Amino acid sequence: MAKEKGYTNLVHFLDDGISGVTMDRPGFNDMMEQLAAGKAAAVFVKDLSRLGRNYIEVGRLTEEFFPEHDIRLVAVSDNIDTAEGENELAPIRNLFNEWYARDISKKRRISNKIKGNAGEPMGPPPYGYKKDPDDPKRWIVDEEAAQVVRRVFRMTLDGYGTEQIATIFSEEKILTPIAYWREKGVNRPGKSKLRGPYMWNSSTITHILSLQEYCGDILNFKTYSKSYKNKKRLANDRENWVIFQDVHEPIIERAVFEQVQQKRGKIRKRRTHEGERNMFSGLLVCADCGHNLHFHFNQGNPDIKYFNCSNYKGNRGTCTSTHYVRVDFLEQVVLGEIRRLTKFASQFEDEFVKAVIGHSQQAEATDRKLKEKELKALQARDEELDGLFERIYEDNVSGKLSDDRFARMSRRYEEEQKELAEKIKALRAEIDKQNSQSMTTDMFISLVRKYTRARKLTPRMLNELIEKIEVFNAEKVDGVWEQRLRIHYNCVGAIEIPDLIPLPAPEVSVNTRKGVVVNYAPSTIAG
Repeated sequence: MAKEKGYTNLVHFLDDGISGVTMDRPGFNDMMEQLAAGKAAAVFVKDLSRLGRNYIEVGRLTEEFFPEHDIRLVAVSDNIDTAEGENELAPIRNLFNEWYARDISKKRRISNKIKGNAGEPMGPPPYGYKKDPDDPKRWIVDEEAAQVVRRVFRMTLDGYGTEQIATIFSEEKILTPIAYWREKGVNRPGKSKLRGPYMWNSSTITHILSLQEYCGDILNFKTYSKSYKNKKRLANDRENWVIFQDVHEPIIERAVFEQVQQKRGKIRKRRTHEGERNMFSGLLVCADCGHNLHFHFNQGNPDIKYFNCSNYKGNRGTCTSTHYVRVDFLEQVVLGEIRRLTKFASQFEDEFVKAVIGHSQQAEATDRKLKEKELKALQARDEELDGLFERIYEDNVSGKLSDDRFARMSRRYEEEQKELAEKIKALRAEIDKQNSQSMTTDMFISLVRKYTRARKLTPRMLNELIEKIEVFNAEKVDGVWEQRLRIHYNCVGAIEIPDLIPLPAPEVSVNTRKGVVVNYAPSTIAG
């Protein structure tokens, strides 16, 4: 067509695979730069939608930019040629082009909603997985990358921080996820070329540790976009996610994942001024004021290591007591209590399960089933409304349904869907909470059995089993100094072993200062 109009020096601009809704397209931008520089006299397009599907921006081009720069516009299919005068239908065609994009976007959102609620993964597989060649909707383990993921979780439970792990991986020249994908020919966005293929950073490690997908789950709707014109993905509230458990093969055991999540964000790595770390750092809290206990050396005898309340008034805080506790005392007490707990689990299994789970499990299970049934009914109605909306839209386009009737019906459906969304959100949050409690209880029982033969206290054992330890200030009882501790275990809290069961608390004593002996006394659970 351009040659027929007498133009011979032609330049082609393409933007294949990029939505016309956005005007920020490489080919389009290049064309506009050349037009602004006066390097062309005419623009030929198949139709106006090729310029873009943004009514305002395309209108600005056709009404202002092209006339100001004396540029001829020819839209072949739309029968528009500005050399022949203004075309009154051009603005209407631009509006229809944008409506078309809006309609496609709406239908795609409905389609994605149906797929996402059916358990189909809505995004590419994370590092450690790849698409099944026989079924692209299914993820399978990418063993080479999965080994790195397992190592990240293992090192975290062994007490390594994210910066340490990143440094070790960089030194060992392990490919970053982006570099690994590119080596395998997988096209994924990222900045590995700027950082280098082996330059791991702590944010990458943190991201890996946060992915529940490694348990074998599918998590849909983690992000959303505000409109079809704005492609930026925003983080969605967790209660709006749709989670399907045990869909594909797990890389990380759920128990391990849950343990890591409970530890993330807590300060585990506090050091003394001399730089030493201690495995109890971040675990100990003051029983009176709730502040963390800080790790110290005895200045006169560096072999004596201890913790005390960071909020003690002697250090300009508000707590009235130091809550001093020796590290060697803690090690003996905690190891002794863990051994006592494992004996409780192995020798008195029924009583142990009752103590951990409680008597309300059956009632909670029944309640959970009722809520799950209600949730399925709400989701079914939500999907039904999506189908009804598509139907009335098609009827409206074909003329079977008037605009007025369509507006009233679509408004009613949208109001009902809004109410359903609120109910589904609240119900899913309740079910997730119940499932989490039940799941983590079972995991804790299996973890306790794992340490039945424990002979030494390790950072991993602490991380897996213990949430926090409340430290009471030592006090004199019947002429004897006693140090009370209350251990809160992950997922289940503090556990009291019934007095009738012959498993006495560990007998631990320590000399805190010359002539003074402090004995361990377990703290009972209030109420």
